[in-house]
Amino acid sequence: MVRHSFCKETKLWKWALLFVGGIALFFILYGCGLAAETVRTPWGKILTYISGAALTIAAYILAVGWTEKRQVDELSWHNAPAHVGRGLLVGVGFFVVVTAIFYVSGMYHVSGLNPDLVQLLVCFSAFLLTGVCEEVIFRGIIFRMIAERWNAAVALAVSALLFGAAHLTNPDATLWSAFAIAIEAGLLLGAAYMASGSLWFPIGIHWAWNFMEGNVFGFDVSGMAPDFSLLDSDVTGPAILSGGAFGAEASLITVVLGLAISILFIRRSKVA
Repeated sequence: MVRHSFCKETKLWKWALLFVGGIALFFILYGCGLAAETVRTPWGKILTYISGAALTIAAYILAVGWTEKRQVDELSWHNAPAHVGRGLLVGVGFFVVVTAIFYVSGMYHVSGLNPDLVQLLVCFSAFLLTGVCEEVIFRGIIFRMIAERWNAAVALAVSALLFGAAHLTNPDATLWSAFAIAIEAGLLLGAAYMASGSLWFPIGIHWAWNFMEGNVFGFDVSGMAPDFSLLDSDVTGPAILSGGAFGAEASLITVVLGLAISILFIRRSKVA
């Protein structure tokens, strides 16, 4: 991760104004992108989700370039395909492993198949918007601006805890589920950014993680049941292992796997 001098050298009040203002701006853009849910046609939804993601990326590049007077290396188009591709592989692999563990342990059961390609594309584009917007907010603004003003360790802890806390308003959320998300996903996605220096990498992980979890394997995603899933499935077993009503993200299995990958990324990172 390339560290820039703007956040370190600018006055604290100005840094705080940009920090809070940036978070607010991109949450508003995220909300506008979610207007796709009111669109009636599948292809209209797909176009709206993709447009919302593209607008968010463009807005971040323009805002950071204008306020910090630099090239926005963390969203460079040059390395986007490679980093997104690797991120998608990590996200897919993560939930393949989680689901395999659930299946072998007797907690995951499949009862049917829904081979609707158009609906899968709608869901895939929806989670593109989620991945882009949430990574811009939590890693592009919160993690990066704290890391550049203080250090990466503080940024990793704060961004992970805030990411977990942001899920407390979800259905069936508990303090444990928020903590689980902070560890398995907040740390992992922050560490992925540290290791790669590119927001495209955690975007790819986040995108594939949610899509595979909800729309392929049929788990609830952060407490929310998917509108469509390739596999009709149900999960049984003790809540500490199955995740209970919140879904697999509240499972100790997912937490341990996410933490292990986070440590791997942190060890590969050159950022202190």
